[in-house]
Amino acid sequence: MSYAIIRNAKYKRENLMAIYRHNERKNKHYSNKDIDKTKSYLNYSLKEPEFNYVKEFDKIIKEYDLKGQIKTVSNIACEYMITSDNDFFKRIGEEETKRYFATAYKFVCEYKDLGEKYILSAKVHYDEKSPHMHLLFLPVVHTTDKKGNSIDKLACSEFWKAKDSYRQLQNAFFEYMVSNGFELQRGLPKEETNRVHYTLKEYKNITNYEQTKETLKNIKLELPEVPDIKDIRKVMINRDEKICNEIIKPKDELIQELYQDNVSLHKELSKQAKIIEEAEKYQNERDKILADNEELHNTVKHLEKEYKKKSNNLDFDFNNRKDELEEEYKEKSFELEHKYHNKIHKLEKENNHLHKIINKFWDTLEKFISWICKKFDIAEEDNLVRDFQKETNTFIDPEKQIKHEKREKEWELER
Repeated sequence: MSYAIIRNAKYKRENLMAIYRHNERKNKHYSNKDIDKTKSYLNYSLKEPEFNYVKEFDKIIKEYDLKGQIKTVSNIACEYMITSDNDFFKRIGEEETKRYFATAYKFVCEYKDLGEKYILSAKVHYDEKSPHMHLLFLPVVHTTDKKGNSIDKLACSEFWKAKDSYRQLQNAFFEYMVSNGFELQRGLPKEETNRVHYTLKEYKNITNYEQTKETLKNIKLELPEVPDIKDIRKVMINRDEKICNEIIKPKDELIQELYQDNVSLHKELSKQAKIIEEAEKYQNERDKILADNEELHNTVKHLEKEYKKKSNNLDFDFNNRKDELEEEYKEKSFELEHKYHNKIHKLEKENNHLHKIINKFWDTLEKFISWICKKFDIAEEDNLVRDFQKETNTFIDPEKQIKHEKREKEWELER
């Protein structure tokens, strides 16, 4: 009998854009070979976001006045991956498959009294091996403040406060789906199977690559929370010298090479960030020119009004002079408008080019990080990013890096 499968992953704000691009199929290319883009038209939403996940998150926070401290390191969103095995969906057919995900969606709305309003997105994918749903939500708890007033609070740690939170989730999901007419069984606890619990990303890595599955079947390792290639090598070399020589060492050399490539990419992004700063300066200059032009235009209007008041006292020569002044003004206005129009057009063209470069870099960086995580079985992409930023004192986010460098310069001047 098939299993009722629900997995949970936690995300920080910096992860949301990459998750959005994957779930909503915004990328042009995917490193996951199981994705068949010719079938992506079969995907559908049970709840479709109005904006990207970051803007959708900000909108919900503001709209429902959610309380709670949100820090850079805070987990602000969770994602359920809901599915079963492929044979199960083939057996129940298309209509029952849709009812399966609709029922699961209703379960999430009711579980811990979450409410549909705190679901960012629910996307069902049919373009991979087995149908599955990615459901992103805000971990909101309904509680009271110090004055006893009822409040809704964004608090991931409180939402998953119990030590057996995931077991409770698995039990509740299984019972709910069975009560709604689906013939499924509950997976055995890890105490009976002796299996290590995998995160969503680890689970997808294992199911997507047969060679990795075979390796995990034959070798049982306690992986640390942040996998380190050197630590893995120390463990593996005592078990299988061949694996060390043919897999670990080549990977170790490759990751060093990729790291240097990443450093080069970061330097290129830094250059682009500086160019953007220059573009912003030009934009400010443009705004000032437009403001000056508006002021000049208002001045001319005022002069015209003054002129009309005194027109009865002016002779024919002055009228001719007026025409000359107006003609001169028109010529100068046309020259200024033409000059700044060309300048603005050039800046807009450069700005669009920069945006394309940056977007392309983000796509490349996303693939690069995802590829490294899959290649070396790294559990969490955000751990890899965090280690890179810590060891190189460099933020991947260019805006953060620019602010960081600015603060360092200010500190040097203060010294």
